Amino acid sequence: MKKVAVVLSGCGVYDGSEIHEAVLTLLHLQKAGARVAFLAPNMPQMHVVNHLTGEVADSEERNVLVESARIARGQITDIAMANPDAFDACIFPGGFGAAKNLCDFAVKGSECEVQPDVLRFARAMAAQEKPLGFICIAPAMIPKIFGQGVSLTIGNDAETAAAIEAMGGVHVACPVDDFVVDKAHKIVSTPAYMLAGNILEAEAGISRLVEEVLAMA
Repeated sequence: MKKVAVVLSGCGVYDGSEIHEAVLTLLHLQKAGARVAFLAPNMPQMHVVNHLTGEVADSEERNVLVESARIARGQITDIAMANPDAFDACIFPGGFGAAKNLCDFAVKGSECEVQPDVLRFARAMAAQEKPLGFICIAPAMIPKIFGQGVSLTIGNDAETAAAIEAMGGVHVACPVDDFVVDKAHKIVSTPAYMLAGNILEAEAGISRLVEEVLAMA
């Protein structure tokens, strides 16, 4: 039975993990017979967003690991404490938390940096030639993890694609129900809610990404 790490970035599309993407990832991994372990960095969120109004709640502070535990039903590990040797693959759901907490792409664009514990874990998995999946905006981290010339998709958003190209990534336009594979680096990416208008459209690409990641593991 393959064991897959799912790295979360909080709870809620505007400041953490996109909940539909995280749950669909879990669902399809378990339907395929994989064991899932949730990980997240133990750190403050960049900010807290009121998901009813879309406004930043300046007076609130939340922790990425604590908020991610809502999705994981409490069963989650600080990624700094996780051993890459224990996993066969890793998947990063999207949501703005991937671009705000797992890295700072939302603020710095092509000058972004990946959170140190996340970077260490991802690079250790890559060094062991284990597959990694990236959903929605999470692929923006890929060039910072793998370096120049790696292929990926966030769908077809021209501005985001240009920032990825500026980091040395090779952006491949992709419809919502498909995925892009970089076989040399064992990376799979899919647009999900970068393009999806509803959960069914997001599910189409995520299910295929999960299948491909498991096939490569």
